[in-house]
Amino acid sequence: MERALLQVRELLESTVAIHRDRSLQEQLIEVVENDYEVVLDTAQRLIESATESIDIVHARLRGSDETPGRTERGLIYRAIPGVSVRVLASPALLDEEFVREQMSMDRPMAVRVAKVPPLQALIVDGRSALVVAESAVGRRASVIRVPEVLHTLHTLFESVWVNAVPAGERIVFGDWDRAALARQILGALQAGVTDDVAARELAVSVRTYRRYVADIMALLGANSRFQAGVRAAELGLLPPPVDGGGRGSPPATS
Repeated sequence: MERALLQVRELLESTVAIHRDRSLQEQLIEVVENDYEVVLDTAQRLIESATESIDIVHARLRGSDETPGRTERGLIYRAIPGVSVRVLASPALLDEEFVREQMSMDRPMAVRVAKVPPLQALIVDGRSALVVAESAVGRRASVIRVPEVLHTLHTLFESVWVNAVPAGERIVFGDWDRAALARQILGALQAGVTDDVAARELAVSVRTYRRYVADIMALLGANSRFQAGVRAAELGLLPPPVDGGGRGSPPATS
């Protein structure tokens, strides 16, 4: 992921250097004024022009003061019916109200959440992309139509998307009646507590505890307890560590 993001940034810079001819540069790279409203206007124009697909990467940039969720909630509904829309959000920027709206629709937009490096990208029909990323000269916003950069962005998006957690499952997990218990179980798994000890701490049977663990794994789309822990950490679901003087789950016994 980190390497892929660096590759995108390097491509952005090298492409600008290569296409120095003004007429060609205007065709392949459109530098956007670094103003949030201008960026939104550009995003709206691209979204309204989409005929096949829209892929969005929504992760916070350093020093960004945009309103979380505004892009999805305000502009994405401008896409024409039938356009496939996928939104990949970082945990901090996941708009849960937007996800609930989508879950109630006949044709919901696909929303997944993953730990994504700081990057804002809007890829339209695989032919153009609005990218806001840090570069050597500061934050740069550009509309890109360079095939090499589009290919890299597409590869980056797909590699994260296939392993990201569907946002609907995260909502179910967050609203689960046993949410507090689930966090305790995640904490026990994180600390390596045995099932017997964890079940006793939670005042449930070992069989019930293991069923809860299986439920959590299913909600996180994990095939193992280790993978469940990794995904929980990526989504910020793990409880904060307890100070030495505080009460926490006992360590696993050998």
